[in-house]
Amino acid sequence: MRHVIGPGRPQARPGQVIGLLGGSFDPPHEGHVHISLEALRRFRLDRIWWLVSPGNPLKSEGPASMPRRMEAAERLVGGHPRITVTDIEMRLGTRYTAATLEGILGAYPGTRFVWLMGEDNLAGFHRWDRWRSIFEAVPIGVLARPGQSISARTARASRLYRGARVPPGAAQLLGRKPPPAWCHLPIPLCGISSTQLRASGLWVR
Repeated sequence: MRHVIGPGRPQARPGQVIGLLGGSFDPPHEGHVHISLEALRRFRLDRIWWLVSPGNPLKSEGPASMPRRMEAAERLVGGHPRITVTDIEMRLGTRYTAATLEGILGAYPGTRFVWLMGEDNLAGFHRWDRWRSIFEAVPIGVLARPGQSISARTARASRLYRGARVPPGAAQLLGRKPPPAWCHLPIPLCGISSTQLRASGLWVR
């Protein structure tokens, strides 16, 4: 199936290494900025795209409206020259990461992409649609998050791909490695979360 992104899509050049941070961003917060800045520096990325998802297939309750989340994310980023907020997943008409990556890779030949996710996502990664194809499609950067008991060594996905793990000391090479390749990167922790903000009443869907 051929996906069409259309006009207004984010710009990228062949040879660039771009991190993809997917999520509902419901709401976006300083924790997203924190891991983005750490990933830019530690993985030596040229840019990061925030892929604001129309909805998470693994969650029963839908997020706030897409325009509201996009506006909040753009306001939070504040014009940072290397972070782009995009609705590319809605443009592609995809809801699952594997299909989204297929569309992006097809639309940007020659550009290198790194999928970014928190350590909590690694724990349940084997429940994602076609999760093995994600490992085989792009390198993956796993960022440590506070309060997570799961170890990168015990997750099913990390056990299966243990031979493809890149040590933190070589994290800057991740984007140039052929997949499968992944790196679990401990970073200074930021405890804020979207769940906490919704529970506090600061963000009401």
